[in-house]
Amino acid sequence: MKVLITESIAEESVQYLKDEGYEVEEYLGHSQEEIEQHIKGFDALIVRSATKVSPALLNNADCLKAVGRAGTGIDNIDVASCTEHGVIALNTPTANNTAAGELAVGHAFSIFRNICEANEGVHNHDFRRGNWVGYELEGKTVGIIGLGRIGSIVARKLKGVGMNAIAYDPYIPAEKFEKLGVKRCQTLDELLAESDLITLHTPKTKETYNIIAKEQLYKCKRGVRIVNAARGGLVNEQDLADALADGQVAAAAIDVFDKEPSYNKKPEDQQEFDNVLLHAPHCYITPHLGASTVEATAKVGQGIVELVSGALKGDLVAAINMPSFSGSIDEIKPYCSLAQKIGLMYYQAEATPIKKVEVRYRGELAENSGTGIITLSLVMGLLKGMGNDHVSYVNAQESINECGIEVVETKTDSIQKYNNLINVKFFTEDGRELKINGTVFGPDTEVIVSFFGYEMNCPLSSTVLAIKNNDVPGVIGRIATILGKHNINICSMHWGRKNQDGSDNQHAQAFVAVEQPVTQKIMDEIAAAEGVLRVSLLELD
Repeated sequence: MKVLITESIAEESVQYLKDEGYEVEEYLGHSQEEIEQHIKGFDALIVRSATKVSPALLNNADCLKAVGRAGTGIDNIDVASCTEHGVIALNTPTANNTAAGELAVGHAFSIFRNICEANEGVHNHDFRRGNWVGYELEGKTVGIIGLGRIGSIVARKLKGVGMNAIAYDPYIPAEKFEKLGVKRCQTLDELLAESDLITLHTPKTKETYNIIAKEQLYKCKRGVRIVNAARGGLVNEQDLADALADGQVAAAAIDVFDKEPSYNKKPEDQQEFDNVLLHAPHCYITPHLGASTVEATAKVGQGIVELVSGALKGDLVAAINMPSFSGSIDEIKPYCSLAQKIGLMYYQAEATPIKKVEVRYRGELAENSGTGIITLSLVMGLLKGMGNDHVSYVNAQESINECGIEVVETKTDSIQKYNNLINVKFFTEDGRELKINGTVFGPDTEVIVSFFGYEMNCPLSSTVLAIKNNDVPGVIGRIATILGKHNINICSMHWGRKNQDGSDNQHAQAFVAVEQPVTQKIMDEIAAAEGVLRVSLLELD
């Protein structure tokens, strides 16, 4: 598989992909249009903040399965379009938190103490320190717009130097404000009126775009200072430039623009880029350095390549455009794996098309809000059993809808034999109802407890022979002899029994887990053995 990287990540992370067997191309310093034309043939794309994962790019991508944003924000990724194209969208929401928070704090010190101006002055042989008298942060009030992960870091660090911290965030509970020792502002206007320093830490959405514009700037104290190291467009750039020019805003530090330049071009190739803030007085600008520390670069790079690799392998990963679920991935992953195997089993064991699938969760699983992702795993297995090799968590629901198969999810907290149980009922076109039930014992043991009406207790492996036979002496021995003759080792063997239609004819269903591949010739030999009614090869890896 091929991975395209359009913005720099740590070399160790690039090497990780190569060691995993991916063909990697670093395509740095190219325009958006060039990237859109170059995307053909790549299975995954890794970006940072400049490359736009747009409908145009996705329309040109002929085999793209995953997009990874090495960083927190996703405003350069059209998530809805990714979902429409069946592309998994990934990011690393926590890897650069400390770096981004510390940059905002550094900018705060700079604009209160005139550090940038003083540095420029002395490099021009001007040592008149009286020109750069600043202000102390201690005792001043910082107004934080957005008290999420990064905003919380900024609050803690600035409180540590003696600032009073207030914040506006209508989505954060009061308990978090109390825990951080931050005063909660009920309105944005309340924050604006009290702040000596305003720092922004929200995503860019329709609600937050230009959240600070002319009206808000003139509700602030005269001489307020502003830091935006979050997302371009949160502060209206023209309005900020005007407020800097007339002194309403004493100074601003900006790490992001509404329309970003290329961060890889040489200065001589960047002449076409311009922004009003580049010409505004007392405005200090850095080139989107929020995540640019050695530590953050390593963390976001390694985090995103591991997620992308997992997505390409079909693993359950925390994607932006997947259903949310409670608990950790490690807790829910075994059930997703079991559900996908149940889905895979159906068309490997039964040829009759289905019109409906009912998934029922029993016991503690029924209390989990994340069963939707388990149901999607079942759907993915079912679709792969139908020959759809391009199915993912993102497009599984749409794909099953296109097949005309209804999927229904139900829950009950009643417990039978097991604390957690997945009951799956397949409704066939010829009117039958075929059931497969399974559970999980610990993180590594997935167990089928019922298969097409036969009760059993079979731990799954990657290769299983499902054998229906007459329940008479000698069948087990004949099957084991055939497998032994072909040097196939049996991992486990489980039989379930039931009485067919109340008659005297007893049938049994076997699950025989093996370690070696089973050829069609061996399958035919088992099928021909006395007492064997049917044999299916279940490949579940």
